Amino acid sequence: MTDKPEAKEKPTYSPGLAGIHVAESSVSYVDGQRGHLEYRGIDIEELAEKSSYEETAYLLLYGHLPTADELNSFDNELRHHRRIKFRIRDMMKCFPESAHPMDSLQATVAALGMFYPFPKDAAGRLDEDTVNQVCINLIAKMPTLVAAHARMRHGDDPIAPRDDLSHAANFFYMLTGEEPNELSERIIDVALIVHAEHTMNASTFSALVTASTEADPYTSISAAIGTLSGPLHGGANEDVLYMLDEIGTVDRVESYLNAKLANKEKIAGLGHRVYKTKDPRATLLQALYVQLTETVGSDLTYEIARQVEELSKSTLGAKGVCSNVDFYSGIVYRKLGIPTDLFTPVFAVSRVAGWLAHWKEQLSNNRIYRPSQIYMGEHGLHYTPMDQR
Repeated sequence: MTDKPEAKEKPTYSPGLAGIHVAESSVSYVDGQRGHLEYRGIDIEELAEKSSYEETAYLLLYGHLPTADELNSFDNELRHHRRIKFRIRDMMKCFPESAHPMDSLQATVAALGMFYPFPKDAAGRLDEDTVNQVCINLIAKMPTLVAAHARMRHGDDPIAPRDDLSHAANFFYMLTGEEPNELSERIIDVALIVHAEHTMNASTFSALVTASTEADPYTSISAAIGTLSGPLHGGANEDVLYMLDEIGTVDRVESYLNAKLANKEKIAGLGHRVYKTKDPRATLLQALYVQLTETVGSDLTYEIARQVEELSKSTLGAKGVCSNVDFYSGIVYRKLGIPTDLFTPVFAVSRVAGWLAHWKEQLSNNRIYRPSQIYMGEHGLHYTPMDQR
């Protein structure tokens, strides 16, 4: 009989890798106690006020704010790589009409790798030009992929991208067929900025694990998109709208919250693994909504959300469970006329810049991820013949 392995001291187990540092990075920084977020050392509030998504993406990818010439060149590259191959569109036509837009995005991003080669040098590394082209392709084409599927699933032809519009304005135009007004364009732009990066979250880690195997970059970003689609990650912004619609009226908020708390159920949009105070991105998105309502008026959804946030302060807020980025993002997107199931794809359109910034760091000092496990099964068992089972 096989001897049982010698007993050893049980190693430490951290569910969800909580508190485990898996990488060193200079891309972004979060102070969850103070509700503070920086991209490359710059406060997110300052970037939201003064920057553009194109400039923020450059900052994340290259580690510094661009000069005027650098930003102009980067922006032109993005504008001229927005189009997708007709075979990609043909593939999308075969997707079922019921397919969630995140499933479509994950599949089409993975397929991009078949159309855009990424040659390696003699040492098996991607050269700098190839890395830059991958970043341009993904940032430029993801809005086109999302908008194309959004229209094709309803039987409409995709709207071709326009080179004369900004990243935010062009995305809105491809989705709706209309140019956004100045305020709407700015709101979309800021929403893209605040979603662009957020340290070592689940989707970023997923991208790095895939990249560490030296899989192609499109596969790595596709893995991140799949991870983002889960309701505990990017999919939470959809759940917030479903919750607010379920509540229906402001006077039902208190009873709804009490029932949830009594059953120890989570409340969509409240709480974050890192933040123990209000998510700074939620504050920025709420301010954007207020700006928008000055033009088009407020609505019941926002009033319900305000009441949920206010009443939860005395219970959940005292435990550090406060509104996160998902709590207000969906409300802003709905006000702009974006369908609920496109909220998470919009998140991905923004976050691809952060994923790629971490991907570049992974390339610079790569080692395949190979974590350990704690075995909880038996030892010394033997095979039982079929007739004896």
